[in-house]
Amino acid sequence: MYQAGEIYMVTARCFQRRNLLRPSDETTEVLGGVLARAVRRHGVELFAFSVLSNHLHLVLRAPEGNLPRYMQYLMANISKKVGALVGWRGAFWERRYSASPILDDEALLERVRYVLSHGPKEGLVRHCHEWPGLSALPLMLDGRPRTFHWFNWTRRTSGNRRREARARLDRRWAEAEELRLAKLPHPALQAAGALTNFLRRAVRAIEEQAARQHGTFLGRTGVLRQRPHARSAPTQRKPRPPCHTTIPALREAFLERYRGFAAAFRKASARWMKGELSAPFPDCAIKPFVWPRAGLLQSAA
Repeated sequence: MYQAGEIYMVTARCFQRRNLLRPSDETTEVLGGVLARAVRRHGVELFAFSVLSNHLHLVLRAPEGNLPRYMQYLMANISKKVGALVGWRGAFWERRYSASPILDDEALLERVRYVLSHGPKEGLVRHCHEWPGLSALPLMLDGRPRTFHWFNWTRRTSGNRRREARARLDRRWAEAEELRLAKLPHPALQAAGALTNFLRRAVRAIEEQAARQHGTFLGRTGVLRQRPHARSAPTQRKPRPPCHTTIPALREAFLERYRGFAAAFRKASARWMKGELSAPFPDCAIKPFVWPRAGLLQSAA
């Protein structure tokens, strides 16, 4: 039930908690290029993000209602390109991504703080700016876009009849992509300097909390030494919330709306799977795939 006007907190985790997204100069360049191209191609508003060694978080809005298509493009290209860089040939992602709507302004700020806290929160680096991987914090602080490169591997293999060895990150098939963040749609952050003040307060609180929680930190050098195929230590994970809000009434209204959506979807899906292609699905629903059969084609005609 992806609504075009809502902001979502999106999470995708690597297979078996492996550090397949472990920061490196090459991985950061490829990830930045994929993220920038995906945002541009699908018209997504990206507000904040963080890429850790074994998972990533995004805070975004898809005005065209194409969040699933955007995530399909993003995750497929990350798995192919980063997987090739780290020599991983199996499944890259643990499962499909999760996306929970953010329903009010305070919940939006809380989710942004949560995304920026990664690194110190896990005891990896003492300060947010020490994280060696891709993070939205520098882009949010200076307000300027950052240029990465999309490596067009179709051009890399095109015309290579002699099967010559061609480096994946050669500049000959690199295309510049500009990663620009959308402005956070919070009324308290619209004045000049308001976002910078919010970020500084948030970073200070994050680092103070991390110092109280962790006696030692792995450090930037330790993060860079992680082996991409190694598994991170298991952590206690909580069930994914259906939505993010600080207002109980909004949560109850969302759950009621989702219950109605799910009931209408199941009813339409049962008819659809039997070949009734005129079955009415609720708005924003993604219809199940049905293999075409002779009887199904005749009923459609």
